[in-house]
Amino acid sequence: MMSDNFDLLVSGGLVYLPNQKIEEQDIGIKDSKIVAIGNLKNKQFKKKIDVKNLLVLPGAIDSQVHFREPGLTYKEDISCGTKGAVLGGITSIFEMPNTKPSTTNKEALGVKLKIAEKNAFCNYSFFIGAAKENIKNLNELELLDGCCGVKIFMGSSTGDLLVEDDESLKQILNNVNRRVAVHSEDEYRLRERKKNLNFKDVDVSYHPKWRDVKTAVNSTKRLLKIAGELNKNVHVLHISTKDEIELLKSHKTFATCEATPQHLFFKSPDCYERLGTFAQMNPPIRDENHLKGIWKGVKEKIIDVIGSDHAPHTIDEKKQGYPNSPSGMTGVQTLLPIMLNFVNEKKISIHDLVRLVSFNPSRIYKILNKGEIKIKNDADLTIVDLDKHFTITNQWIASKSGWTPYDNVKVKGFPIFTIINGVVAMRENHLVSDPIGKRVKFAI
Repeated sequence: MMSDNFDLLVSGGLVYLPNQKIEEQDIGIKDSKIVAIGNLKNKQFKKKIDVKNLLVLPGAIDSQVHFREPGLTYKEDISCGTKGAVLGGITSIFEMPNTKPSTTNKEALGVKLKIAEKNAFCNYSFFIGAAKENIKNLNELELLDGCCGVKIFMGSSTGDLLVEDDESLKQILNNVNRRVAVHSEDEYRLRERKKNLNFKDVDVSYHPKWRDVKTAVNSTKRLLKIAGELNKNVHVLHISTKDEIELLKSHKTFATCEATPQHLFFKSPDCYERLGTFAQMNPPIRDENHLKGIWKGVKEKIIDVIGSDHAPHTIDEKKQGYPNSPSGMTGVQTLLPIMLNFVNEKKISIHDLVRLVSFNPSRIYKILNKGEIKIKNDADLTIVDLDKHFTITNQWIASKSGWTPYDNVKVKGFPIFTIINGVVAMRENHLVSDPIGKRVKFAI
């Protein structure tokens, strides 16, 4: 029988339960696990936090971040990236393989895991990057402890991580068993259009014209055709077009997909006029028509996951003139504040939010013991005040890059506590723990 002497008692919160009911309950935590839910007022505890009137959600998971370590740590590193995650209410992250060197083998994964063991403030896992050189080893690499799966760049990557041709794509999918995450842009079309488009005397508003709708749609069509033929599960990242929403709608048996907060918040040409190259990302922010299409995807549950695609570059790098400016924005720290504001604006329900940032990431990637508040699950909790007003600023951002596209954006709804493995890691906008992150575990 579990002892009533809890390590931590989370008292009096409005708890989001697996049956989608929200009830005032206490949560007892021991040895990093949830061990009791209910009226625990008379139980013994070592520590207690009072969360009355606050909403207690399953720990939020950001399943697409780029923390740039090793090799590009002047932009970001695992320590600063995970600090930002915790400040933003995120309890686990999945990090992408386009570091230097690329994460394409056991040794490179091992380097990241060692760094994370010492420096990660939240839970973590890392993608193995698919490359033409490691195709035959992917079925072994995807099973390594600390790996969340295989990532394919069909476009918009460099060096060994670019997999632009169908034959290599088929070989990769044939040699993996877990769901594969895919950056879907047609590299052939990008190259061809770059040759034929005039990049002289243009600004960043040209970005969605170069990386046009067909660039995304053609690639996703190819991916769905091949994955369907091979009976493989794929996860299409950062959807940017209404056309892909319609495509994916009819392929849900094997294809899941992600949207980013920025593709739900920004639209062209406004974002380029206001933010310039700081609004530049791949695939690009598009016009209102596509914004509405992605929102339709959220509301019809075609979009399965919200991930930030946190991809920092320095302010000086972003200030370079287009097309020399790099693509990517910060986002891990702002994912939840932006999404909570959408809840308050009645664009999504709290049920949608939990599904998109907790339950579905756990289900799709087969994460063990996360995604729901229930006994025996890991004690990862995101505790929010839906009524709290906050102004996002560059100064608040923990990322080494020091900026956010949401600078001076006012939101309603904000994380108050982040609990990771049963430990309070963030309290009222302050980090209050050491690096306590652990490897995310998977049912594989």
